[in-house]
Amino acid sequence: MFTKVTETIGNHNMPGNRPLSAQGLAIAILAATGMLTSLQFTLVVPSLPAMATSLDISTNDAAWLITITLLTATAGTPILTRMADMYGRRRLLLISLTLLVLGSVIAALGMTFPTALIGRALQGFATSIIPIGISLLRDQLSPERASSAIALMSATLGMGSAAGLLLSGLLSQNLGIAALFWFSAIAGTIASIGVLLTVSESGAHTGGRFDLVGAMILTIALTCILLVISKGLVWGWTSGRFLSVAAVGIVALIVWVPLQLRHPNAVIDLRTSFRRPVLQTNLATFFAAAGMFGNHLLTVHEVQAPVGTGAGLALSPINAGLTMIPAAIAMVALAPVAGLLLKRFGGRPVLALGSLIMSLSFVFRLLTHDELTTVMTGATLVGVGTALSFAAMPTLIMSYVPPTESASANGINSLVRSLSGAAASAVFALLVSVFAVSAGGAEFLSDTGLTIAYTVIAASCGIAALLAILLPSTRSESGNVAT
Repeated sequence: MFTKVTETIGNHNMPGNRPLSAQGLAIAILAATGMLTSLQFTLVVPSLPAMATSLDISTNDAAWLITITLLTATAGTPILTRMADMYGRRRLLLISLTLLVLGSVIAALGMTFPTALIGRALQGFATSIIPIGISLLRDQLSPERASSAIALMSATLGMGSAAGLLLSGLLSQNLGIAALFWFSAIAGTIASIGVLLTVSESGAHTGGRFDLVGAMILTIALTCILLVISKGLVWGWTSGRFLSVAAVGIVALIVWVPLQLRHPNAVIDLRTSFRRPVLQTNLATFFAAAGMFGNHLLTVHEVQAPVGTGAGLALSPINAGLTMIPAAIAMVALAPVAGLLLKRFGGRPVLALGSLIMSLSFVFRLLTHDELTTVMTGATLVGVGTALSFAAMPTLIMSYVPPTESASANGINSLVRSLSGAAASAVFALLVSVFAVSAGGAEFLSDTGLTIAYTVIAASCGIAALLAILLPSTRSESGNVAT
């Protein structure tokens, strides 16, 4: 399918050689594409009940509009980011954006359950945009400017998620359900044009034959893992469906690992991935990312819950989305600060600091979550910790892996974040089922359930901080320069 090609980059593409105005525009475009990708996961969440009605399906069926996006994001990210390292990062970034636009148009035009599923599945592949974009920023910017740009790109995951919650209500209530998909299609088209005009290909891609068999087996394994995490509670932990899917996933992994160790162009370089610094960074990422996802899940759930539940504020979906705006603003504002901290101290202490702030913020929320001001303050503090920790993650990963593997290594880190989000959602669903309070035909977390949720996430972020502290020093820490 592909022939081995090595691209030689000219002086105009070398880090720092492009005019500052051109660099700034490229940063803005890549950050915008990252935000567009991130909001795909939350854009449909508040509107799921309306979607179920519009598509004439049950609430359980409507949940697949989220699950299918998670499945394709989880399986597609390591594959597309590996292809980016092999065949060109800009090229694969544009392919990812094309899939996002195509999926959005299919869903908007069809407005049936099958077309919505196909559209949402294609949208999930766009998750690879953030790790590919981070690698492009590293290639094309000077080390001094790359840290702040990477911090901004990393922060788009939280910013986009918060923006999606707000836009969902505004678009669906004023323009209809199809507007959610048309918005993504139009924004994706504009982003694609922006990338074509401002972002150049960079870095020497390795070429070679892509491991198609390994990619297919990995897709089966990751799909089974995500289904086990996200659907275990619905299916039943001892049901035949659950056990069958789990067994298929285990067998797929057993077959896949030896193949990857032998293949010259493995989808995932397991030897690199299981080196202590890389593995430990990804473990810390898993526990820290639960803080960001938990912040979105619990904040919106808490403020929308009826007052009678003991922990609710009875806000509308639109107002519930507004409660996350301060956190999103904090993440944008702190991107330059995170960049300066990364240049001065390196990724390890910044990840530890961000995770610790998130942990203490959830302790604060545990103690004071009965008023809107305290809920928003706590959510914003979590946003501060998220901005710092998410900026540090790719910086650490890229300091531990060869430059030719930066996109795929960041893709694995992105995959870990997706799995963390799936796990956080599964734990949240479990808590709702055990500590439920019924109101208005829906179920909400009781005050006890909310307390347990905050405690679990605070502990998770605390574990991330400890893992970060125990990481070995990086080159940037030794020399006080950005990686």
